[in-house]
Amino acid sequence: MTDRPSNTELSRLVIGLLGGTGDQGRGLARRLSMAGHRVIIGSRDAHRAQAAAIDLGANPLLSGGLNHEAASQADLVIAAMPWEGHRDLLAALAEQLAGKVVVDCVNPIAFDAHGAYPLAVPEGSAAQQAAALLPASTIVGAFHHVSATLLLDQDVHSVDLDVLVLGDDRAATDLVAAIAGQIPGMRGVYGGRLRNCGQVEALTANLVSINRRYRAHAGLRITDV
Repeated sequence: MTDRPSNTELSRLVIGLLGGTGDQGRGLARRLSMAGHRVIIGSRDAHRAQAAAIDLGANPLLSGGLNHEAASQADLVIAAMPWEGHRDLLAALAEQLAGKVVVDCVNPIAFDAHGAYPLAVPEGSAAQQAAALLPASTIVGAFHHVSATLLLDQDVHSVDLDVLVLGDDRAATDLVAAIAGQIPGMRGVYGGRLRNCGQVEALTANLVSINRRYRAHAGLRITDV
């Protein structure tokens, strides 16, 4: 059984957020920096990334820069860009991301008059697309169902949900589960191989529908684990 890293080992990790100026990226940046990580918010616009870091509060662990700077300087990178820019951005950063764990939290979903629905991805999922684009990186799917609203809410001190963590490398999935567990109220739970990421990403459309109907910020809890 793989030993999870200690809190001290985890705190040394520098985490980069690609396309991190959106709500999900900023929310994860806020919570991970509060957990003690140095976090670099990446963007196509360095000034926008720096402004996002400043807006999240006077935290010396938070900074902003270009996407390629976040990819180069981080030990672990989270892909948080919009689905529309997923392929092009990851392909452009393949060299900087080589040898690193890349956590993909992108949900390929769209909206029409009937609400949210999942998009078909030729590779099977956004995470599998990342794996095809980044053969020298280790891809993990996680953080798909985390409400950005809750992550950004200063009055929410504990985020009550489980994070499904998927991947083909045991050490990498254990690492990402441990990182998720650093956020109060959150727990990382192994959810299968990367090939199972498609239905996890698609489930986001169902959660969006739940949240719209009930005016909530629903997440998931896995029982009996």
